[in-house]
Amino acid sequence: MGKNKKRNNNVPDEKHLALPAHPEAAATPIIDTHTHLLTTFSAYKSKYPAGKYDTVWDFVRGTYDARNVKAIVDVWCEAPVQQAWKELADSALTPEDRAEKWGGIEYWFVMASLYTDTVEKSILDAMAHPRCVGWGEMGLDYHYDNSPREIQQQVFTKQLRQARSRGDTERILKQEVPVDHRIHIHCFTDSPEFAQRLLDHFPNLHVGITGVISYSTNLNTSALVRQMVASPGGPRILLETDAPFMVPSNIYASLPEVKGRLPLCHTGMIPWVADFTAGVIGDGWGTVNIMERANQNAQSVYGI
Repeated sequence: MGKNKKRNNNVPDEKHLALPAHPEAAATPIIDTHTHLLTTFSAYKSKYPAGKYDTVWDFVRGTYDARNVKAIVDVWCEAPVQQAWKELADSALTPEDRAEKWGGIEYWFVMASLYTDTVEKSILDAMAHPRCVGWGEMGLDYHYDNSPREIQQQVFTKQLRQARSRGDTERILKQEVPVDHRIHIHCFTDSPEFAQRLLDHFPNLHVGITGVISYSTNLNTSALVRQMVASPGGPRILLETDAPFMVPSNIYASLPEVKGRLPLCHTGMIPWVADFTAGVIGDGWGTVNIMERANQNAQSVYGI
């Protein structure tokens, strides 16, 4: 009991979730192309049970106030499919709804989950919603291996047909997905060589960059970003938080009063992901350049 009490006291005050404006990018619109909004709000309520935000909309309006958040892409990959997706999506159908509920932020979502015929029907229903912009996240997980690999391959193939070890992922992608299909590779941390083969094969494929680029245990993402900058057309990147996960490690330089670590990530941290990415590239690329390029790419991939 004493240990739990001590741990809770180490959680920084809720006020620190309202981030300062980034010194370089305060005027640049933020687009987060991969977040888990309901999971982020649940993490917030878990860490701050007496917090000032009672609903997910309160959290968005309050936490992102005056932070120039233009759009978020909310990823629903929990199983079973939570019907809350429809409540959130319906609340963003009109400009008036988005102004009232979302503080003017454009809310979009993509859909995925553990797979059964019932789940697939729920996903297909969600795909018909006007605020849905994609199907994901999906792929092969040979790290945790929670399902037999043969079943993972069967389901991945089935999902790709509905939506239109690396070797298996690459083989199935190239076999099932049209070359010109728009693809977002989420939170890429694999080898730059693997990424380059996908980029060369799929001209509309883009790579998602999260706060994990700032972690000392991950060198691949930085190497890939430097590699993409040298390619014709520049970096095909998207900025994402994967909130509530992946707090960028460089954010604490802007939060000198914070003792300990923030308990969750959120969309307002995108400028720090861009900041670290710009530092990796150098050569005239600043935080604003990275955000502007990523926002252009978000328009290409998702139409937002």
